[in-house]
Amino acid sequence: MPRKYGSGPSILNEGDDAPELTDGFFSAATVRDGTRIVRRGRPKLSDPKRLVSIRFPADLLAQLRALGRDGKVW
Repeated sequence: MPRKYGSGPSILNEGDDAPELTDGFFSAATVRDGTRIVRRGRPKLSDPKRLVSIRFPADLLAQLRALGRDGKVW
């Protein structure tokens, strides 16, 4: 059987080797409430945009499309 090795020498120096926890460390952290991520990405808008769909008659839609992308409707 191969020889079993014991635990190696400690790589920690005397004292505390943990990095200092700065404000930058905490601002970059992902905040969680249990398993749910609380803060990530952009903040929510107070008045978000809403999707609206509208139906046009075929002849009006054809006229609008004929204007092209640069056509001024207003």
